[in-house]
Parts: sequence; C-alpha cells; structure tokens
Amino acid sequence: MQDLPHRYAVAATAQVDSNVRLSSSGLADIDSAAPAEFGGPGDRWSPETLLVAAVADCLILTFRAIARASRLDWSALTCDVDGILDRVDGVSRFTEFHLRVVLDVPQGVDQAKATRLLEKAERGCLITNSLSGQSQLVAEVRIAQ
Repeated sequence: MQDLPHRYAVAATAQVDSNVRLSSSGLADIDSAAPAEFGGPGDRWSPETLLVAAVADCLILTFRAIARASRLDWSALTCDVDGILDRVDGVSRFTEFHLRVVLDVPQGVDQAKATRLLEKAERGCLITNSLSGQSQLVAEVRIAQ
C-alpha cells in the first residue's frame, strides 16, 4: 500500500439533456443518470447505485486482503447490499446499509474463523467507515460439498 493520504480524481460532465459522463485517468468512462426514484430513466448507474456498489465492492476487496493475510482459503464471495435512502431532519441521506454476504470455502476451513474475518472486513471497510449510515452485516459461510 502507498503512504497516505491517497487522492482519487474524477471528472463529471453533462449537457442540459444528456447523461452525466464520469471519467478518471486510466479508467473507462461510464455514463450515469438520476435513478427512477428521482425521475431518471432507471437504466443507468446513478450516484445512489454507485455509492451502494462501492459498499459491496469495498467489503469484498477488504475481505480479500484480510483473508490473504490470515491464510484463509476461500473460493467465492457474494455481497448483496441494500442501501436505505431516507429523509432525516429535512435532509435526504443514506441511513442504513444492509449487507448480505455468502462466502464459499473448501472442506476443512474453520467456519467460525471465516465468519470473524467477514466481520473484520465489514468493520474495516473504508467506504462504510466514511459514511454516516449504519452498516449491518448478515454473513453465511458455506462449506464446499
């Protein structure tokens, strides 16, 4: 890992009736639009879906690093996240993130250790640590048959 602080630069551009084009050096551009809940087309990534995706992505990447350091064998991890957007004190914000993860591990792996590492990844995720909404993890560890 590089020394902190890290900087991440993104540019967003749009015209009156166009999608928002998101770009960052070295990455493929993506288009976004308002979600259907805010009158958008509902067929593009939105700031809301990108934020919830960042929670899921961060959990998996954090778990990957922790599992590697802890020498935990695993084969697959799925993370489904529901982000709850609500109005609190007159301000719209994400209030909760419900994470449901399923971890597949080979025979012989300690399920309790795997669960502890999933919980550690959830606590260590820099995205959820950067947000004010509460994060709730429900973890399942499946042993390969």
